[in-house]
Amino acid sequence: MADLLDQFLAYTGVERGLAPATVKAYRSDLSMYAGWLSRQGIRSLDQVTKGDVEGFLAGLSSESPASRSRRLAAVHEWHKFALQQGVTDEDASRGVKAPKGTASLPDVLTVDEVARLLDAAAMGGSQDAVVLRDKALLEFMYATGCRVSEAVGANLDDLDLDEHVVRLTGKGDKQRLVPVGSYACAALESYLNLGRPDLQGRATRGRELTAVFLNKRGKRLTRQSVWEVVRKAGERAGIQRPLHPHTLRHSFATHLIEGGADVRSVQELLGHSSVTTTQIYTHVSPQGLIEAYQTAHPRAR
Repeated sequence: MADLLDQFLAYTGVERGLAPATVKAYRSDLSMYAGWLSRQGIRSLDQVTKGDVEGFLAGLSSESPASRSRRLAAVHEWHKFALQQGVTDEDASRGVKAPKGTASLPDVLTVDEVARLLDAAAMGGSQDAVVLRDKALLEFMYATGCRVSEAVGANLDDLDLDEHVVRLTGKGDKQRLVPVGSYACAALESYLNLGRPDLQGRATRGRELTAVFLNKRGKRLTRQSVWEVVRKAGERAGIQRPLHPHTLRHSFATHLIEGGADVRSVQELLGHSSVTTTQIYTHVSPQGLIEAYQTAHPRAR
């Protein structure tokens, strides 16, 4: 099974072009699964039965529904790969479903909280290179709804500030064009003209010529650094709950829906392969329900 797992991981990383973080998650989940199978005396996937897969899932009862679903999804992919490679005659995981958990709404900032966050990142209009970068970064992420990997992966030739658009490269190297609002464009122009040259000049060897967002050493910004930028800006803004980069993506989608954008358009902007994933953003607040009722119902008033 170890050789088959290595083949599968190489396939997902090279042929399917999945993100390194996704491949790493597959490795973790499937190593756990292979270890469990081994303890049951199972040495090959062609020996696995549907009952074995269900037994593995049952052993994860202490984990959250989301974690169990993720691990089972990895198991499904591995078994399908084994079937395609002729290692097994049937997919033993087919038909095994993860137990449903309580659907939770994404963490979303209000429009006012987003404004406070972005103002906090600007540090009172400071022209410091790092501050200009942080302001541009957060404006960019809220304006486009991009994933953190898409933000740090953005290159200079992906930006067209004259046309107010950016080309984002998402999961599986799929590309999409997303509009960039005027506030984000202004912040990016300030950063690219004043902040980025300063950061680029700090590199001790080999200047970074392609990346939009640079760290203090003139190299491409990392995902971990983006988390820190969001966290610090949230603290300065007085937002009393933990924030993460995806909070801006959730807020982007929710504010578009609340502003009247249709789900299909938001799906395209987010780069979701299925509209089902996007539909979680169609939740409305109790106040929104009341307003919709009073507006639409003929005998509401």
